[in-house]
Amino acid sequence: MKLNEELSIVEAILFASGDPIEKARLAQASGIEEETIEKIINMLNDRYEENESAMMIIKLSDSYQLCVREKYIDYVRAAMETRKSVPLSPAAMEVLTIIAYNQPVTKGFVEHIRGTDSSSVVNSLVEKNLLEEAGRLDVPGRPIAYKTTAAFLRSFQLSSLDDLPAVPNGDSQVSFDELLITDNKSDNSAGSEEQETEELKE
Repeated sequence: MKLNEELSIVEAILFASGDPIEKARLAQASGIEEETIEKIINMLNDRYEENESAMMIIKLSDSYQLCVREKYIDYVRAAMETRKSVPLSPAAMEVLTIIAYNQPVTKGFVEHIRGTDSSSVVNSLVEKNLLEEAGRLDVPGRPIAYKTTAAFLRSFQLSSLDDLPAVPNGDSQVSFDELLITDNKSDNSAGSEEQETEELKE
């Protein structure tokens, strides 16, 4: 298989997928060795950069996704006529922080840390696709555990959970407001399904 053909195949799969696709699945579908996939991705990104393309491929943990560059999101939003996403509330940011640093955890764990009922906040974050179920714990009652999603990584511009800032020493409280959010990222962290659609090339 020629290099240009490999580039076109990987690009076509990413374009058609829309959602993040794991490296192993991408390799299987394309017939290209996993070890070569990352090189192909880098070559495609170099091509996009050289041609000043609006597209780019981002890495989310062990998955890849074709998306629109941040500078063009406003144009996509205007074309799709979607409403501006509402920023996450302080309570939602607090719950997201707790789960991101301790996942997978149950609602009970979150409520123990916060000292208040957190069911509605967790459910809201699941609806926004920032959290997802991670199975049930093997303890009495078998409560559902939750973890962050690929959309969470994308929204906070993280390649993987390893990119999360280190937890401060002492009694300092971890806060995404302080550690992750900047003026340029605040709109991306709204977490609605509509915003995720705007970031993808569909």
